[in-house]
Amino acid sequence: QVQLVESGGGLVQAGGSLRLSCAASGRSFSGYPMAWFRQAPGKEREFVAAARWSGGGRTYYGDYADFVKGRFTISRDDAKNAVSLQMNSLNAEDTAVYFCAADPDDSHIKALPFVNYWGKGTLVTVYS
Repeated sequence: QVQLVESGGGLVQAGGSLRLSCAASGRSFSGYPMAWFRQAPGKEREFVAAARWSGGGRTYYGDYADFVKGRFTISRDDAKNAVSLQMNSLNAEDTAVYFCAADPDDSHIKALPFVNYWGKGTLVTVYS
């Protein structure tokens, strides 16, 4: 059974940083995309960032929502079967539950209804 477990959420002052981590178990996602979504209070879950596999380059590349470009960085560690999200310059609008996601099909990873594997989420609260 596949499990995704997030960690690293918490309370941070506006302008500060947090690093989220997600460890996968039950199958390897090496060479497959993993991503982060978030859901703010009263809003729908939205895509944040994905680490997608560039087969030709034999490496991962980051794919970001416009509202996090330049502030957030996604990274992978295949040895740990994990994905991380470094979040800098946080603001109140970043307050949300952040969910780790994974899917063996790259075409699914940004399409919320089609993602197969989800973590339970970790809460990030940004205060000013």
